[in-house]
Amino acid sequence: MNKVILTGIDFSDCSVNALEHAISIANKANADITMVWVNRPTTGKEIYNVDPEHITAEVINRFEKLVSQYQPLLHSGKLHFQIRKGKIYEEIVRVADELDAFLIMIGTHGSSGYEEFWIGSNANKIVSATDRPVITIRGGVNISRSIQTIVMPIDSSIESRQKVPMTALLAKYFDAEIHILGLFSADVDEIIETVQEYIKQVKIYLTENQVRFIVKEMEAENLTDATIEYAKTVNANLISIMDEQEITTSNLWLGPYAQQMVNHSPIPVMSIHAKDFTTGASM
Repeated sequence: MNKVILTGIDFSDCSVNALEHAISIANKANADITMVWVNRPTTGKEIYNVDPEHITAEVINRFEKLVSQYQPLLHSGKLHFQIRKGKIYEEIVRVADELDAFLIMIGTHGSSGYEEFWIGSNANKIVSATDRPVITIRGGVNISRSIQTIVMPIDSSIESRQKVPMTALLAKYFDAEIHILGLFSADVDEIIETVQEYIKQVKIYLTENQVRFIVKEMEAENLTDATIEYAKTVNANLISIMDEQEITTSNLWLGPYAQQMVNHSPIPVMSIHAKDFTTGASM
């Protein structure tokens, strides 16, 4: 039985771009893809120009066109679709659980200002509501779908290393190189030593799993800005983060770093849900 990648579809260019990225991973992972559209008044304004009685038929027609266009690009997997009704993020997470999806791929239109602080996007809600890895791709992002360079920031939070196994798996699929980005939120010996110890553990894990990597260390007040700028300089195809990051004074007004990253990164972002634990490494 193949793995399953779930991708949310609202028939916008943004969501189709996410589908195309999902196909590139599915071909490496021998995975099927299930597309999900959720019937809700805020879903894809364009489609609600259709008479309400004909919405389902119109959605099926559009899905069938996507299957016709993209199924030939899947080497061994199958392209399926589902239509759901309810809150977008809840239904996406529910289908992912039902299918035991190993990855969720979402296109996000991003948000800014008041909307970002008080409401957040469906992409952020999905990241927060699921234990499954989620890759988000902002609208307008035109980047190679072949993952060659992954930036993986490591900070002093104990959860920071939990993203390593999934990141390493994707790197092995594509024979990609991981850039371990050690970030110090302050010039404090304890923080620096903690981050460097975590980096040593990550290096051991990647070496044992035969994943290529390099290490870069820097002090950064804002982990999101530093990570994005570094990722740009190395032409990264993916940034791998935890959905819970360190909190610094500058972060109090800007919102969680993970949310900033999903909303603003010009590079696809894979968010890994932080699991609770008290001792030991999570790898």
